[in-house]
Amino acid sequence: MKPAHHIRLSSGRIIGEGQPCFIVAEVGNNHQGDISLARQMVEEAARAGVDAVKFQKRDNAALLTAEGLKTPYTGPNSFGPTYGEHRDALELSIEEMADLKALSESLGLIFFASAWDMKSLEAMNSLTPELIKICSADLVNTPYLRRCGEMGQPIVISTGMSDYEQIDKAVAELRRYHNNIVILHCNSSYPCPEEHICLPVMHDIRARYALPTGYSGHERGLAPTLAAVALGAVMVERHFTLDKTMRGTDHQVSLEPAELAMLVRMTREIESSLKGMEKKVFPGEASAALKLRKSIVAARPLLAGTVITTADLTVKSPGNGLSPDNWDDVIGNTLTRDVKCDEQIVPEMLAIPLNGDA
Repeated sequence: MKPAHHIRLSSGRIIGEGQPCFIVAEVGNNHQGDISLARQMVEEAARAGVDAVKFQKRDNAALLTAEGLKTPYTGPNSFGPTYGEHRDALELSIEEMADLKALSESLGLIFFASAWDMKSLEAMNSLTPELIKICSADLVNTPYLRRCGEMGQPIVISTGMSDYEQIDKAVAELRRYHNNIVILHCNSSYPCPEEHICLPVMHDIRARYALPTGYSGHERGLAPTLAAVALGAVMVERHFTLDKTMRGTDHQVSLEPAELAMLVRMTREIESSLKGMEKKVFPGEASAALKLRKSIVAARPLLAGTVITTADLTVKSPGNGLSPDNWDDVIGNTLTRDVKCDEQIVPEMLAIPLNGDA
């Protein structure tokens, strides 16, 4: 099978195997519908060193039925007495999204969003984002997939709540338009138990579709996301918040600024550690070997003509003399001169040349 290809964004950024992992701070609706808070989150995400910020956009009248809009929603995370009013309270206007896009790009970040309905998709497309995000909920939304494909922009699609039959169909629909697709392995449980994350599925997805493959995580900690990086994720996406104690369902699975910065730093450390593909002795190791390894030395004063026995020798640091891996060639050899106690044995002292010295 052909290796997964690279996706080049209009800004010149490249997503794919062999490239630095593309790290996305998923702001979602953690801005609580407050543009000032949203701007602060973009600035904090940039400070943490991520590559992109992602938001969510909904037109709730287009997204929900009349009944769904009127459904009572009065739990501790509610921002309104009905689900429609709750969702409306968390929305930013398309003008505010444009403002956030401009801010993000001024800070060197890619800005994009998951649009949860057709009307929002068209509105976000008017901002010409570099990526289109298809959330797990819309992986089975055939008309939506087709419109995303028609827009021609690179697509990121999450695979939570989906089996392979559904993913196969979604990928086939998108490939009717282009092949610039990143597939994110995902479990949509909030929070997701570690035993349900199943990170090796990324390998299956990569092999099955030959597309750049990444990970969208909903766990509480950092370890699974970092493991995904080590397993070759070309993109990782994590929810982001300024404070996990804020009201809202996503904050509990979100990373605060210090954690996000740690994720970025540790991702880059993992990438550096994966660059070497051969076993070799590096200069730092060679200097350590001189200090820490041992040499063959005399265990007691020895006279010239002595036929060396095991009782005559020991091994001690430093390691700048004859290595103990020559032990068997030294035992039974004859000394050509006197040797003091603790003096290193060197080939010039021996009557019979060592292997390779003849």
